[in-house]
Amino acid sequence: MRFAVGVLSVVPVRAGRWDREAARGGMAAAPLVGAGVGGFGGAVGAGIQQAGGSGLLAGIAAVGVGALLTRGLHLDGLADTADALGSGKPPEQALDVMKRSDIGPFGVVTLVLVLLAQTASLAACYAHGWTYGLTAAALAGLMGRAAITAACRRGVPAARPGGLGAMVAEVLPPATAWTVAAACTAAAAAAGTCFGGLTWLRCTLAALTALTCAEALLRRCRRRLSGVTGDVFGALCETAATAALLVLSTR
Repeated sequence: MRFAVGVLSVVPVRAGRWDREAARGGMAAAPLVGAGVGGFGGAVGAGIQQAGGSGLLAGIAAVGVGALLTRGLHLDGLADTADALGSGKPPEQALDVMKRSDIGPFGVVTLVLVLLAQTASLAACYAHGWTYGLTAAALAGLMGRAAITAACRRGVPAARPGGLGAMVAEVLPPATAWTVAAACTAAAAAAGTCFGGLTWLRCTLAALTALTCAEALLRRCRRRLSGVTGDVFGALCETAATAALLVLSTR
């Protein structure tokens, strides 16, 4: 858990160990960190709404706090992955594009559209009540990190040696990775029956849509980049979270 919190958030927790065994446990626990980050952001948005703020302002706050609590790590990965995939270059050159510190046009457009989609979706969720919005934010955080966990299974290699991507790639047996993903889906369904006016069916659909969209992106990255990187994991997280919010925003 210390590994997961230290890597996936700004909380000042020492990982204690930095090896494959610690990474294995950390990536299995990643969805818990995501639920905490999303839930905290959702609570801030709920507080703003309860204080008289609009649903749009609550959505902006929830997205912004989530970005702050992760140092914008996953958003940066999303932009870099979009630039690499959009470059149309061979794998090695595409990976070089991903490593650059600047953000290209594909990354900018993708980042803007995803942030707008997340904010608009959360604003729609808060329109149904603060508990609905808070729960939606927490579930998006949960499923975003569940997508990371699923991508850490054996058979999904690192695209290059070194870095966080190589550290966590293939650390989990497929059975473990998919069991965690299934448990997160079940938790989402349970939340839908208990909190915020949601339904178990809508929450289950949101969770499955999140995992499906992330898996589609993962397959694309494996074909184009020959594996995963830390940036790809960030892109998977944001893709899954956005997909979940889009489903939850409609009633």
